[in-house]
Amino acid sequence: MSEETQGIGFFEKYLTLWVILCIVAGIGLGWLAGDSISFISNMELYHVNIPVAILIWLMVYPMMVQIDFNSIKDVRNNAKGLGITLSVNWLIKPFTMAFFAWLFFDKIYAAWLTPELADEYIAGAILLGAAPCTAMVFVWSYLSKGDPNFTLVQVAVNDLVLLIAFVPIVKFLLGITDLIIPYEVLVTSVVIFVVIPLAAGYLTNRWLLKTRGEAWFKGTFLPRLRPVSITALLSTLVLLFAFQGEHIIAQPFNILLIAIPLTIQTYFIFFLAWASGRWLKVPYQICAPAAMIGSSNFFELSVAVAIALFGLNSGASLATVVGVLIEVPVMLSLVKIAKRWRY
Repeated sequence: MSEETQGIGFFEKYLTLWVILCIVAGIGLGWLAGDSISFISNMELYHVNIPVAILIWLMVYPMMVQIDFNSIKDVRNNAKGLGITLSVNWLIKPFTMAFFAWLFFDKIYAAWLTPELADEYIAGAILLGAAPCTAMVFVWSYLSKGDPNFTLVQVAVNDLVLLIAFVPIVKFLLGITDLIIPYEVLVTSVVIFVVIPLAAGYLTNRWLLKTRGEAWFKGTFLPRLRPVSITALLSTLVLLFAFQGEHIIAQPFNILLIAIPLTIQTYFIFFLAWASGRWLKVPYQICAPAAMIGSSNFFELSVAVAIALFGLNSGASLATVVGVLIEVPVMLSLVKIAKRWRY
C-alpha cells in the first residue's frame, strides 16, 4: 500500500470506485422504476427534499463533530498561513471557478451544450467553488505531513466564515446567470445543512470529551461514525443518479465535459496557494494544508444546496456530483506533488 493512501479508511480510499458503482446503480434504478420514482422528489418541506435532507445530515454531522472551536485561540501563531487560506478560499476561488465554468460551459463547449444546460452546469460549479473543504482536508493534511494544529485552526475559522460568506457569494455569482435564485431557499439550505449539524457536532464534541475522554472519542467514537458519512453520501448518489439516469444515458460525454474545468480549477487553486506560501516564506507544514483546503471542496454542502435550489434531476446537481467523482484521485495527486516539493 502506498504511503499516500495509508491514512484513508477503506471507503474513503476507494471513494471514486464507490461513486462509479453508485452511478451505475442509480441509473439502473431509475431505468427500472421509471416515472414511479418521481414521488420521492415531491417529498418536500419548505423547498427541502426530506429524504435527501436526512441523508445530508448523516453526511455532514460526522465531519462537524470533529471540529474543536477552542483551537481558534491559537490563530495568531500562524497568521500568514491563515491569511492564505482565507484569501484564496473567499476572495479568489469562487470567482476563478465561475470564470472557468463560464469559459468552458458557455464558450468552449457551446457546440455541445444548450445555453440552459450550460447555465445549470455553471451554477453547480459555482456552488462547488463557494464551499471549500471542511473535513477531508484533515486527511490531505495528514498525508502531506502538514501541521495538524494549524489544520484544525483553519478548518474552524473557515467554517465560521462559511456561515457568513457562502450565501452572499453564491447569490452574487448565480445572479449573473439567467437562472432565478430563491434567496430564502439558499438561506434555508445553509441553516439546515451547515448551522444545525455544526451546532449538533459541537455540542456532541464537548459532551463526549467531557464524559468519555479524548482517547475514547478519537479511538472509538469517530471510527464508528466514519462509515455513516460515506454510506449516506453513496445513498444520496444512488438517489441522485436515479433521477439523472435518463440524461446520462443520453449524454454520457457530459460527465467528461464537466470534469475538465473542475479539475483545472483544483490544480490552479493549489498552485496559487502554494506559490503564495513560498513567497511569504510560510513553513511547509503550514503551506501544505493551506493549499489543500482551498483545492478540495465541501461537496456535501454543494450537492445539498444544488438539490434544494435546482432539483434532483438538474444539471447543477450533476455538476456537484462530478466534483465528488474527481475529488479523491485529484487530491491524492496533489498530496504527491506537495511531498515532492517539500522544503
